[in-house]
Amino acid sequence: MASPVSVYNSNAMDTRISSTSRDSLKMELLADVSLLPGEDRITDKDIIYICPFNGAVKGKVLITNYRLYFKSSEADVVVILDVPLGAISRVEKMGGASSRGENSYGLDITCKDMRNLRFALKQEGHSRRDIFELLFRYAFPLSHSLPLFPYVTQEKFEESGWTVFTPIEELRRQGLPTNKWRFTLVNKNYELCDTYPTLLAVPYECRDEDLKRVATFRSRGRIPVLSWIHRENQAVIVRCSQPLVGMSGKRNKDDERYLDLIREANDTVKLTIFDARPSVNAVANKATGGGYEGDEYQNAELVFLDIQNIHVMRESLKKLKDIVYPNVEESHWLSSLESTHWLEHVKMVLSGAIQVADKVSNGNSVLVHCSDGWDRTAQLTSLSMLMLDSHYRTLRGFQVLIEKEWISFGHKFASRIGHGDKNHADQDRSPIFVQFIDCVWQMTKQFPTAFEFNERLLLTILDHLYSCRFGTFLYNCESARDQNEVRMKTVSLWALVNSKRESYLNPFYTPESGRVLYPVASMRHLELWVAYYIRWNPRIRQQQSPVEQRYLELLALRDEYLKKLEELQRSDSSPSSRLANSSSSSATSPSTPSQQYTHLQTPL
Repeated sequence: MASPVSVYNSNAMDTRISSTSRDSLKMELLADVSLLPGEDRITDKDIIYICPFNGAVKGKVLITNYRLYFKSSEADVVVILDVPLGAISRVEKMGGASSRGENSYGLDITCKDMRNLRFALKQEGHSRRDIFELLFRYAFPLSHSLPLFPYVTQEKFEESGWTVFTPIEELRRQGLPTNKWRFTLVNKNYELCDTYPTLLAVPYECRDEDLKRVATFRSRGRIPVLSWIHRENQAVIVRCSQPLVGMSGKRNKDDERYLDLIREANDTVKLTIFDARPSVNAVANKATGGGYEGDEYQNAELVFLDIQNIHVMRESLKKLKDIVYPNVEESHWLSSLESTHWLEHVKMVLSGAIQVADKVSNGNSVLVHCSDGWDRTAQLTSLSMLMLDSHYRTLRGFQVLIEKEWISFGHKFASRIGHGDKNHADQDRSPIFVQFIDCVWQMTKQFPTAFEFNERLLLTILDHLYSCRFGTFLYNCESARDQNEVRMKTVSLWALVNSKRESYLNPFYTPESGRVLYPVASMRHLELWVAYYIRWNPRIRQQQSPVEQRYLELLALRDEYLKKLEELQRSDSSPSSRLANSSSSSATSPSTPSQQYTHLQTPL
């Protein structure tokens, strides 16, 4: 029998294995499923879950328009699976009508969150046909002309998460505009670049007509625009896509002058251009019309950061999944982990971001790009901004950072994640955002007091990256979100996060406004994020810090006392209570003070 296990539990998904009494199992297995507002039951069925840790487990599966929920009917051990359909990448039939062997006929489900599920059914009468068709239909709604769940849900929260980020407010927080940088609405109808936001910050001396000419020389029209400015030395982080140099070595005087304006804005001697790609990839891109900045950019220096492309990252995570699920082989663990190259890729991304942050901190403006400027570029700009600006290390500031550098600037979430799409083999799928969150986690481990948010927030973000419960990560860019009315018709993930803020706070957080963080990007200092990548294995126990555990206990105790205090105040303000107090006070001696209630405040 499996021992009880504590596994991270979000509203999106969890796996729990625990002992239970025989009496509780007499109740209807699926009666206690708590559905979200707008979530509808589609079907339920008796089924066998082939648990990789406990073997075949009989039970019942429920499929809704949001989740797959399984609960075992075993007397000794209860196994519960609660999997959002958005987390499902692939559904396949296992075996056929003539398959031999026990539990050889059923369904194989591949998930995007580092686990796989296998269910067995009886072979008689095509028993899996209906459940396969329904699961396939609701797991991939876009492939069946159905709405995504965020458009169906009726969840309500006190705060709208869509108000967390406003582009002009964030740019003004940074101290913009200045006499060197201005705002432009040249892209207000997404005509200059359909994957950029409408409001852009550009050099003051550059006219909108010049921007249009620069756009013709940058891949997808993604011109260099300001992401962040250093308040003291005025050095900037500028992001864009690759120049369209091609095999013939084309030049564009407007683009060259534009980069000079960026350099001159704070008198940087040489503008550093960080090209995220390996140099061989950048050269190879010339064959398809792309390329990199050459010697014609006289006041610039070019640095290649050797970060691999989306296809390499996808294969690396696949290899990691193979060694962590369902079993971890202890005898060859280190060599197996090394063979995935995952931590090596994390190291390269962090190392690149450190170089960007160091240049800017020392007063040198930088320009960052990869090929199209929406994958590795987003990783580098957001991580370097996290290192430089303590505001982004707060709970709300981190939400702004994701909204700004990833969502607003067009990271292709729909293509990279494949929300509601059955094409699991799509070559555009890649865990670029997962890798970014992993890098953030590495920083929180090295600087445990520098971040206001905790690991639970990072796990929740990744769970809902896949869950398709919220509209936050839908579509590839702002223009597509506007067209599909995401802000009007769906709920933001930040509404959930900010509704229970205390769950995501780091008790060890110490604000330090001027501190620049330089993590150590060395294989000796990087760790595999076990709480995310291996959380589905009940044999890998996650130990919570005793101090953090005590902190949570004190928070619960505070809430209990506050609740009791409110009850006392309500009873004191009731008419019968006031009458009783009045009678008792008139019966007492004038020298006896009447009873007073005071508001209590706890130190927490």
